[in-house]
Amino acid sequence: MTLMKSLSGATAALALMAGAAAADPALVIDLGGKFDKSFNEAAWNGAERWARETGGTYKEIEMQNEAQREQFVRRMAETGANPVVVLGFQNMATLDAVAPDYPETKFVLIDAVVDLPNVRSVVFAEHEGSYLVGMMAALASKTGTVSFVGGMDVPLIRKFACGYAQGVKAVKPDATVIMNMTGTTPAAWNDPVKGGELTKAQIAQGSDVVYAAAGGTGIGVLQAAADGGILSIGVDSNQNHLHPGKVLTSMMKRVDNAVYDAFKAGTALETGVVSMNLASGGVGYALDENNAPLVSDEMKAAVDAAAAKIMSGEIVVHDYTTDDTCPAATF
Repeated sequence: MTLMKSLSGATAALALMAGAAAADPALVIDLGGKFDKSFNEAAWNGAERWARETGGTYKEIEMQNEAQREQFVRRMAETGANPVVVLGFQNMATLDAVAPDYPETKFVLIDAVVDLPNVRSVVFAEHEGSYLVGMMAALASKTGTVSFVGGMDVPLIRKFACGYAQGVKAVKPDATVIMNMTGTTPAAWNDPVKGGELTKAQIAQGSDVVYAAAGGTGIGVLQAAADGGILSIGVDSNQNHLHPGKVLTSMMKRVDNAVYDAFKAGTALETGVVSMNLASGGVGYALDENNAPLVSDEMKAAVDAAAAKIMSGEIVVHDYTTDDTCPAATF
């Protein structure tokens, strides 16, 4: 389960047992695996970009179950990795427990805030990017009904959903937005079958554009949408290529940049809270050869104009994590 980029085979095992003091950075990948084509893979891509550009090496480890959270983060700290990047809001308690025991190690937590002197907490304005793709969904919809499939039902995912609904309603105030969550446990991030089932039910209710914010579960959403003849919207990574001509766009959440920046800073990493929003390029929408025929010049102009207004403060997108209401839709 552990891959040491700087070591191999028996050497890696011996180094781990001896508590190797290499100053390589480390990436602790969350449930769903580094090839989930979404959140985890975006993080891994950032690490790989750093390695290609610098010739540096890093350590990585993939969690297989909830019980490994604290164990694996401690393991990376004990090898001398610095900084250690940990993915997912589920690891708030992990860093609360582990980071104080390694005061000389810098930790990075993606998607949540832990107020400790050796932790950088990176949060994203997912609602802002979701607003933009919600506008695109409304502009592309012919039925006036669009939908959303979330992964685990937590405030972070409702933040995606509510921003999306607000963007839809900004274009078509009378539009219907169907919202479903996959589950209430971490298994909801890696259930493409359930994602597909929810999407089929939404299609039956008239949805002709579906937005997935569900990690690996979203792969099933995009597949069911393609099979059902409707458009989909990907998330985190650029997923347009998964079904060319059938994925309207992807809401880009630049987890890759967060990891790249942390690795590049190394032991000089500045801690505290880092907010990655639309203005800083932390979120946005994907346009490439795979979806270009689906996005008209008029659609792009409307969305880009809204993006400028969000960045200037003229448009304020509701943030569910600071106010747990969803004015544009109900769950």
